[in-house]
Amino acid sequence: MPTTDAPSFDSFGLSDPLLKDLVKIGFATPTPIQEKALPPALDGRDILGCAQTGTGKTAAFVIPMVERLAGSPEGPPRGLILAPTRELAYQIQETIDQLGRSLRVYATTVVGGADVQAQLRGLKQHPEIIVATPGRLLDLMWDGHIDLREVEVVVLDEADRMLDMGFADQLNQIIDALPPGRQSFLYSATLPTDLEELARMSLQDPFHAVVAKSATPADGVTHMLHDTTPGAKTSLLLSLLLKDAHESVLVFTRTKNRADLIGETLRQSGHRAAAIHGNLSLERRRAALEGFRRGRYRILVATDIAARGLDIDNIGHVINYDLPYTPEDYVHRIGRTARMEAVGRATSFATAADSQSVRAIESILGQSIPRPSGAHPDKKRHPRKGSPETAEAKRTRPAGKRRRPRKRSTGQAGGQAAPAARQAAPVTEQT
Repeated sequence: MPTTDAPSFDSFGLSDPLLKDLVKIGFATPTPIQEKALPPALDGRDILGCAQTGTGKTAAFVIPMVERLAGSPEGPPRGLILAPTRELAYQIQETIDQLGRSLRVYATTVVGGADVQAQLRGLKQHPEIIVATPGRLLDLMWDGHIDLREVEVVVLDEADRMLDMGFADQLNQIIDALPPGRQSFLYSATLPTDLEELARMSLQDPFHAVVAKSATPADGVTHMLHDTTPGAKTSLLLSLLLKDAHESVLVFTRTKNRADLIGETLRQSGHRAAAIHGNLSLERRRAALEGFRRGRYRILVATDIAARGLDIDNIGHVINYDLPYTPEDYVHRIGRTARMEAVGRATSFATAADSQSVRAIESILGQSIPRPSGAHPDKKRHPRKGSPETAEAKRTRPAGKRRRPRKRSTGQAGGQAAPAARQAAPVTEQT
């Protein structure tokens, strides 16, 4: 959130229509990332932005894009925003709808799993901006429906997640199709080594808008760790949910099957719960997300695919039913609570097999995670019959260690070297 001496949006020289739209949606004072990034972005500089989730990164690139593209002649798109997930793409579209309305800057979203004919109709309206996931964008480019040669501004949002999901090769191909001399923004919550390489290859003399060290959780989060066993996790979850019967809760699991099983267990126990993961259709994912946002569901059970794609205020509690594969993913998960300097809680369940993961998370936090008073692992408990763990084990192999994709040689992109790609299994938008 803004510091006490932070400037107002008026001080950036924004147009009156945009200032009015900012007021309409309740943007009174810039957040730290906006305060740092907006002046150089409005001056035409490339931006490398890194900040915690929930700090206003989307507006930090939408505001200068809308200002630059206002009054553009009708024709090919002048702006492109790439996002790793469909949910995040739709949320970016919503921000453009809010901030581009008065300046008549419009966007359309093209993502996998959605009606392609509806997307083609949207493209025929000649939007100034395309918001896309990489796979569907490439499909429409190859079919001749999208021409990127007139793009003036491009954004790679949550770029580290796109690399993590195996989109490096697709990013190379898209960057190849972009013109030189464009303005480029790269935003992320972390700056791993391969992302720094992508930034060097795709940005020209970027301004570094970094407001927190990489993978830093929000200050308003209270952390708690429960040492437990696989068989005790579900009863522990139910116990915690009964204590907090009124706040919204986001539960993270490692696998899609487990998310479904936990969601069903919670519903059978009388909780208003839904699950969201990559195997669900776009309609079901959006219904679950909207139901959670509007309060129809108090609990949302999600896999890591949703860790960056959820932009919902007032999530009071994030529960890691399974610890994530990396400590950075822990930061992304708990970033769903304590957004915009609010407060929230992050509770994690750890078994004896998670000791290395716990140490890695505590290292990135810079502190030990508190345990409940007097708590200790219950080593005698075993997975109970009918629990999500035993039900899932009958039809899936145990979750293994995530394989990191290998890099490949670089290519050329708009007169610049393209990012080093990471070889991975083919990616679909349903991941």
